Amino acid sequence: MRLILAGTLATLTAASLAIIRPALLTEDERAATQTMRESRWRADVRFLSSDLLEGRAPGTRGDELARGYVAARFEAIGLEPGAQGGAWEQPVELVGVRSQAPRELRVKRGKDDVALKLSDDYIAWSNRGEKESRIDDAEIVFVGYGIVAPEYAWDDFKGADLRGKVLLFMNNDPERDPGLFAGKRRLYYGRWDYKYEIAAARGAAAAIVIHTTPSAGYSWSVVQNSWSGEQLSLAASSGPELAVKAWATEEACRRIARLGGQDLDALRARAERRDFRPVPLGVSASLRLENEVARRTSANVIGRLPGSDPQLAKEAVLFTAHHDHYGSRPGPNGTSEIYNGALDNAAGVASLLAVAEAFAALPERPHRSILFASVTAEEQGLLGSLHLSRHLPVPAGLVAANVNIDGASIWGRTRDVSVIGLGKSSLDDWVRALAEMQGRSVVPEAYPDKGSYYRSDHLSFARIGVPSAYLEAGTDVRNRPPGWGRDQRQAWEDAHYHQPSDDLTPEWDLSGAIEDAQLLFMLGLKVANAPLAPTWRPGDEFESARKKALAELGR
Repeated sequence: MRLILAGTLATLTAASLAIIRPALLTEDERAATQTMRESRWRADVRFLSSDLLEGRAPGTRGDELARGYVAARFEAIGLEPGAQGGAWEQPVELVGVRSQAPRELRVKRGKDDVALKLSDDYIAWSNRGEKESRIDDAEIVFVGYGIVAPEYAWDDFKGADLRGKVLLFMNNDPERDPGLFAGKRRLYYGRWDYKYEIAAARGAAAAIVIHTTPSAGYSWSVVQNSWSGEQLSLAASSGPELAVKAWATEEACRRIARLGGQDLDALRARAERRDFRPVPLGVSASLRLENEVARRTSANVIGRLPGSDPQLAKEAVLFTAHHDHYGSRPGPNGTSEIYNGALDNAAGVASLLAVAEAFAALPERPHRSILFASVTAEEQGLLGSLHLSRHLPVPAGLVAANVNIDGASIWGRTRDVSVIGLGKSSLDDWVRALAEMQGRSVVPEAYPDKGSYYRSDHLSFARIGVPSAYLEAGTDVRNRPPGWGRDQRQAWEDAHYHQPSDDLTPEWDLSGAIEDAQLLFMLGLKVANAPLAPTWRPGDEFESARKKALAELGR
């Protein structure tokens, strides 16, 4: 196991590593946690989620206002500009495509057909920067999960020629066998973006992902809101790109399969086996998208607190939170609705700012430098963090850890804290020790099948080898009956997640948000001062990327 010790390499046995524990907080460090005030936190959320910012869609006036606000707060806190060239902002060039799909998508087999209604049955768009995207009489092929995973001896394609086809994918990854694909915990293979990526790599013309609420982790209404309107991609993106990307409801896909003489449930059962092969359905689809293409510029806002150690200051702990949301969109009866994104993720930015203030309050700076990045275009596919991961202020091998903040606890203090991806890295050990100091226990994510580890900005840094921590609000709320916290969170998600109703309300109990922010501050502080950088657990999917990043530094 390779670890960084005071800027040099050290090799420790697993037994030696296991006894390393974070020290208790000093009085100065405890005092720094007390700088976090609910009034300041609420004020940051109130401004960032106000109608004035019009939902903070990337490349809009509201986005610019949000970035300016965060930069001003960074400066007032006492950070220095952290982007290249001594700037607060790292520009992110985006291509926006607004696709107009037909009211009906007709899938044909000879003289028979089924008609899928736009929005009710399917959503389609393109990320190609072209005025028109189309598929013409393209055969639909059911490809199961569409996964190629050599480490599990799994290949859903079996060498099939799928060029020019429309691939119909199941969402998620196989979960019946706990020895495969981490059982019920979803891996990146189960993500919809993996499906589109591998379809493009196979030369397909289009890909349709079958939506079910359990496999997606959210309702069809979230698909309608998330993939309608303008879709963004990085202007500098390279590699193959599908002409058409789509989601379809489970019932719509049943009708497609039935038209081809197949039963969707039987097809999905076959796809649970290693010997599955793609199934041509004998049906075809034609679709023409008219695209409005626009260039947009957004930015990541980056602040830096320089480290104090002559050697370790070259390294950094990176805190991230995304400041974007969905902007404004047409509502009922010709109205316009603003998606203010108070919890998702004005709340995360408020916590980021609170953590920065705590670091700035320390009388002695930590050994490693601290980077604070308010990133753009998370809702559009983690684009801002992806751009940052490709253009970090320091090499990836010198980023000791990423601490990502997406959402906050708004239901009060909890006896527990949930670690998304618990068991992936040694950061878990720090979190457990620090949570214990708060009188809390660490629990796995409540819904591992939702694949939360692959749905927020820390993924961009994990994929380049940076050990990444992402905590979720606990559900065992103090002074509440058992199950109350979980019920409240689920009720909020059902009613407000990615909806115009995600607004700041007086009912929010911010004591839990502050306690979680204090935990994140302490986590970053202990990592910043530790002689040894965190590591991935042996065999983790991102371990090889870390080894590569260190090798590029000659370590």
